[in-house]
Amino acid sequence: MPGASTPRVKAVCFSSSELCITSHTGSTTGQGRSFTINCSGFGQPRVEPAVLDSMLSRKAFHPVISLEVRVQVNISFTTAILDVDEQLQLMTSFLWLEMVWDNPLIRWSPEECEGIRKMSVLARNLWLLDIFIVEFTEKEKTPRGLTAFVSNEGHIQFKKPMKVPSLCNLDIFYFPFDQQNCTLTFCSRLYTADNLILGMEKEVWEMAAASQNIVPVHGEWKLLSITKATPKLSTDTHLHDQIVFYVAIKRRLRFYVLHLLVPSGLLVAIDALSFFLPTENVNLTPFKTALLLAYIVFLLLMNDLLLLPFGGGPLISVYFALCLSLMVTGLLETICITHLLHLSPTPPPPVPHRLHSLLLRRPGPGEAALLHPAHGNQGPGQSRACLPGLKEPGEPEPSGCPESGGARREQEVVELWVRFGHLMDTLLFRLYLLFLASSLVSVIVLWST
Repeated sequence: MPGASTPRVKAVCFSSSELCITSHTGSTTGQGRSFTINCSGFGQPRVEPAVLDSMLSRKAFHPVISLEVRVQVNISFTTAILDVDEQLQLMTSFLWLEMVWDNPLIRWSPEECEGIRKMSVLARNLWLLDIFIVEFTEKEKTPRGLTAFVSNEGHIQFKKPMKVPSLCNLDIFYFPFDQQNCTLTFCSRLYTADNLILGMEKEVWEMAAASQNIVPVHGEWKLLSITKATPKLSTDTHLHDQIVFYVAIKRRLRFYVLHLLVPSGLLVAIDALSFFLPTENVNLTPFKTALLLAYIVFLLLMNDLLLLPFGGGPLISVYFALCLSLMVTGLLETICITHLLHLSPTPPPPVPHRLHSLLLRRPGPGEAALLHPAHGNQGPGQSRACLPGLKEPGEPEPSGCPESGGARREQEVVELWVRFGHLMDTLLFRLYLLFLASSLVSVIVLWST
């Protein structure tokens, strides 16, 4: 017919391997070139694989027979969490990325190729999608010499391993009971939504199950789930297809519970049990000081495990601060009572009226002299040699001592301060128990949820 051109057929044959590749150039508008591979001698050992690879090197063109047709590339991956840096807000993971697409320009007959329906081809000789991860923080380092599987119908399957350090918004307020949700966004720089469709090769639950079973990692973090979203990326004048994967991870708790919570709780519990020791007979100051120093050394040793990001500390730091405050308060209370009862060179001062009325009991008519003793009760020549030693509050006074009345008042003042010390010990002990119980309940609730 006039105006119609006849299709041209070019055949290239290699006699050494009897491999023929025929190129058909069509005249229809919008059609490109297709290669039909005739590999009648493919089973012979003299076949050079590079010959086949060179015939498939059309990587400069995306595989379509018409510019109106979009290429669909399905992706999936298997992942393993290697490390999470809370201070740098980075998640390092290993990805085994899989991309699958169809190349309509590649065809061959299995009957003419020794029944072969799939073969491996060097990936550098194929068109590959310029897919990238938006959260990637380093230059991608893809291993060399990767191959892809090509079927006789042009179905291509390509896998590549990747070490991906990616940005992740980490919230460690509930450390070590925290769960994180990091994103991995796959997109193409070159191809817009008019040329490319990004799809899923596997469902997200299949990807999560494969990641948990095939790539078990017994590290600090474990994979919980993978979900996805498919928003469009809008640039100045174009839209780009992208797939956003949400990778939910959780910290393994056993290490932090055994090395942080249990030692801290034991030290606080020992400090609480020390309130059962009598304050008037035993000087607890060295014991409580040793406990406080041990707790400070424990915090210094565990400083590397405590996360201190720039945006604020975790809730566990408040727990440690409360533990330290309780131990310091108990030590100060012990020092005050010990100083009044054992170390003071003068008799204990009288109990203030307000403190007596609020903490102990309201004074009776006979106790007013104990709260505000008269200055004339003790003369300048009185001696403390006849005092009962303050060992037993109920011990009878020696007869004939001229200062027995003053000694009795002094002994009763000591008894009031001892009662005050016991009351303070009781209040602090209950505060310790309340703190330990609330901490234990919080740990159980956070661990279970």
